[in-house]
Amino acid sequence: MAYTALYRTFRPTKFADMVGQDHITKTLKNQIMADRVGHAYLFNGGRGTGKTTSAKILARAVNCLNIQDGEPCNECEICKEILNGSLTDVVEMDAASNNGVEDIRTIREEVNFLPTKAKYRVYIIDEVHMLSVGAFNALLKTLEEPPEHVKFILATTEPQKLPTTILSRCQRFDFKKISDEDVIKRLKIICSEANIKISDEALKIIAVLSEGAMRDAISILERCSQESTDEITADMVKNLVGIPNLAYINKITKAILENNEIDALSTIDEVINEGKDLYNFLWEIIKYVKDILVYKATSNLELYSNEEINQIKILAEKSDKERLLDIIYELSELETNIKWSNQKTILFQTGIIKICMVKNASYGNIQELQNRIDNLENKINNIKPSEMMQASQNNYVPSAPVKEQKANNTEKKVASTFSKPNQSDFWRKVIDKLKSSKKMMLYTTLLNSRAVQLDDLNIEIEFPNGLTPFNEKVISDPNNKHDLLKAIFEVTGNQMNIKIKDGKIKEPEVKEKQVPMKDLGIDINIID
Repeated sequence: MAYTALYRTFRPTKFADMVGQDHITKTLKNQIMADRVGHAYLFNGGRGTGKTTSAKILARAVNCLNIQDGEPCNECEICKEILNGSLTDVVEMDAASNNGVEDIRTIREEVNFLPTKAKYRVYIIDEVHMLSVGAFNALLKTLEEPPEHVKFILATTEPQKLPTTILSRCQRFDFKKISDEDVIKRLKIICSEANIKISDEALKIIAVLSEGAMRDAISILERCSQESTDEITADMVKNLVGIPNLAYINKITKAILENNEIDALSTIDEVINEGKDLYNFLWEIIKYVKDILVYKATSNLELYSNEEINQIKILAEKSDKERLLDIIYELSELETNIKWSNQKTILFQTGIIKICMVKNASYGNIQELQNRIDNLENKINNIKPSEMMQASQNNYVPSAPVKEQKANNTEKKVASTFSKPNQSDFWRKVIDKLKSSKKMMLYTTLLNSRAVQLDDLNIEIEFPNGLTPFNEKVISDPNNKHDLLKAIFEVTGNQMNIKIKDGKIKEPEVKEKQVPMKDLGIDINIID
């Protein structure tokens, strides 16, 4: 006899055998017992959540000769023929490979004929979102008013691709992801019946890896069972699916938190040499950093041994929540970039280096710098006019009427440009957005700048006191430019281009002052 995959061997034959979809199975059983089964159903949900299985059970239940509490008996002639696929009254069609108008026209012609044996002719159309526009249009009338002896069950993972005219003609059931607890419970039953030995820790790892898809979980279990006749362990599962050892995860996380890019790159090389998948490696790092954050907040973790929890505790004490959150965000962005890249190794290495660098500054120092900037702004805003006059008399304020006039003209220009309601503080909001995003270098550079909106798509940045080479270098940096455009978009909701107004900073004037030193009897030249 040919070998049958585990997920097919242990496919549920009754609604009671299904796990994690009680909200659906209960409704279907009630409809069957009340003899109020609809003419068209739409089963929607992720892969491996039980859509096709439920469709097959429903097809048997509506035709079963001995229904028991809304369940098919699986013993009568009709049930057995449906189970072995010999009954022509139940038709399963894969819309991914039969998506043309002619395929649907064949169904339209067949529905006019009465069933050969069963009470109903049932059409199960899987991946229905793959049908062409013409096929959908050909199905509309038949789906809305089929003959009394016909039932349609549509299954899809992407209901948003279905026309609303199809959706409105079906009873929709949304299948949710199966919880880890339900996956483990079902796997234990399968292991018991298939004589598979497996540890509880290995079951937990398989459940997490399945991401709520029972079929994926059973497939991983089957692969592990074929590897060895001994007990399946957690390390065996990790090796088979390409998950790096936890020691590597801990080592690279420690290197990131300590800004040690050398150790981080060394760990990456070790993982690559062992042939592990970088995408899985990155996913494990994100999960590990998340667990450190959870432990720091709750002092509680599952799925870890005492020794592993002690290692997590050490890393949690070395970091703060803000740093951990930023690492998770950066790693998640790196994960998205790697997914669509052909140079995964290079992108992974450079991404880790970037996260390790973090300007080589701790978040405490950044917070201290931010506090100092806030204090300076408060002092400037709180200077009284009398103090300004006194400072002027003491020659502490440079006499630059041209600059003042230029600043006044710029203020008028800005005011005229942003004269619309709620836009007078546009540039201030952009700068505050950079500050709140901890882009301190860019924030301090633009603190005394002004913005002029040239048109709907362009903004010109002015520096009233002149543009220094350092400021120009900061703004022209691609990363800083990206952060600035992002902040402008978040404030305005528009994609804008930025231009830097040419304005060279004036060289400081050198003046010689004769400062009489009466006590010494000599003159000293002082350069301003």
